Amino acid sequence: MASSDPSADHALGQRVLREHVASVYDTYIVSTLTHMAFVVVFGCIIYSQLRNLSLLFWIGGLVIADIYVFFTPRWTPLRPARESAYWARKISRMVTLVSMITAVVPWLIVPYDNLPMTSLLMAVIVGSCARAAQSLWPLKSALFGYTLPMSLGLITALAWQGDGLHLFLAAAGAAYLLLTLRAGIGQHRLLTESLMLRFENEALAARLGEQIAATERASEEKTRFLGTASHDLRQPLHAIALFGAALENELRDRPEGRNAERLMRAVNALGASLDTMLDVSRLDAGVITPVPQPVQLDALFLPLNHTFSARAEQKQLQLRVRASGLWVHSDPQLLHRMLSNLMDNALKYTAHGGVTVMARERGDSVWVEVRDTGIGIAPEQSGRIFEEFYQINNPGRDRSRGLGIGLSIVQRLSRLLGHPVQMHSRPGRGTHFRVVLPLARAQASGLQPAFPSETGDLAPVPQRRIAPPLPGRVLLLDDELEIREAMVGLLRSHAIDAHAVADEAGAAAALQKAHGEGRPFDLLLCDYRLADGVDGLDAGLRLCQRPGEGRAEIPLLLITGETSPARLQRVRESQVPVLFKPVVAAALLQAMAELAGSKVAARPSMVDA
Repeated sequence: MASSDPSADHALGQRVLREHVASVYDTYIVSTLTHMAFVVVFGCIIYSQLRNLSLLFWIGGLVIADIYVFFTPRWTPLRPARESAYWARKISRMVTLVSMITAVVPWLIVPYDNLPMTSLLMAVIVGSCARAAQSLWPLKSALFGYTLPMSLGLITALAWQGDGLHLFLAAAGAAYLLLTLRAGIGQHRLLTESLMLRFENEALAARLGEQIAATERASEEKTRFLGTASHDLRQPLHAIALFGAALENELRDRPEGRNAERLMRAVNALGASLDTMLDVSRLDAGVITPVPQPVQLDALFLPLNHTFSARAEQKQLQLRVRASGLWVHSDPQLLHRMLSNLMDNALKYTAHGGVTVMARERGDSVWVEVRDTGIGIAPEQSGRIFEEFYQINNPGRDRSRGLGIGLSIVQRLSRLLGHPVQMHSRPGRGTHFRVVLPLARAQASGLQPAFPSETGDLAPVPQRRIAPPLPGRVLLLDDELEIREAMVGLLRSHAIDAHAVADEAGAAAALQKAHGEGRPFDLLLCDYRLADGVDGLDAGLRLCQRPGEGRAEIPLLLITGETSPARLQRVRESQVPVLFKPVVAAALLQAMAELAGSKVAARPSMVDA
């Protein structure tokens, strides 16, 4: 893999050369000592047979060369890579010196015409070349410097004799030398290429790691930005929602009430957008824990049919939610949100025809399918539809099509619940989403059944709901004046005696006074983030459980615009019920009514607000 950067190529070449040098020096000490011992033993054997004094000088010269090689400064792993070329040249010079001294010995032995000694010499030189070649493959200069002198010394000494036998042995030695060098060059090339590939892969892995880290940082920045922006927007929007709800209640039977209704529709739409971003933060934070249980699909489909039937009728679309009688194993709230997002997405992108929701049993699984006859999804876009803020054919960011987060939440819920989502689509023909759920056995249920109509679609059964009574007295702890005024106005418009304070000390005094008057508060509403960094959760828990005053604990309802994953996780672990800003008046009143006579904290869910 070639690089267009010369400096990068040079750095890569230095790293490869350093590895080659390290490989050769890895056996440096052992090879030198072994060679020295072998020279002494082999020299003594030859001398005992030939009695040639020149052999003693040869042995002495080779031992001196080995001693020099052993004690001369050598490469260590601490040497910088830029010195690798120097150490490669140095070891090449040393092995060439040893080989040149060795090349003399054939001229001292072959002329004796002693075939056993000549055979022994050839075996020793051939074996030495073979062993050295394997250890010197990483450095071609060292490979050539060691094998050529001693091999050529043997070949020329044999050829000098001139007879047929010695000429044959010389030819065999030359052939072996060529094969050895060829194999060495091939192995050197393979080693070099493998090292280059290894280092290039390491560089790619490092760059990939940097890109992943940069992507993670960008994702964290985006999450932090969304959280901060969401919280800062929720504060004034919460006050607007409270003022608007109080105004709507006061003008309910007057002509001006229509404007109040329009105002609240706009406020609720903006609040829904912020809630959607909050859902993403909560899922990413891991604060949503599924509680799987047997779920009757028909009982789940019925509220979905209620929710989307008016919208389908407004767009002149057919919405068919088929009864199945099936039960699945899932978290009902999270599955409801998952299917709700799929149905919402189907209605957004369908202009003609309709949307069908059905469930079918397939072995141990149940397929819940949402089919539409909308615009469809092109193959090149199918991989992006689950991305945040990605929308098909909406370059102008039409607000009626939402934020483009619905399918992103579906994907997160799919992973959280372990319910795979499959998608098939044909441009211009429609899209088909399938959620695969584990089948569950039918359970005895106290839920009012939903009966299918003649077409098999779900038909709602009218039920009468008795609303729980609202609390008589409520204490509000919030550091923002506008929100205190708006909340008190809303609660008093519903005949609730509301008292608001700005800090924990004021709340404690109000609770003490109410206890002394014999008119205790039925509920404490507390903002999560109070002035000067005070934690509203801790403050609320302290106020609701103040010892030594002879009074019972009062229920606590937390209200927050917080989106920080760590803080959301903390709220969840506290098991204190929480509503998210901007709070819808109906949801606030319902939560207050349910908590007024109870100390049971509700589990945070995807539909708290």
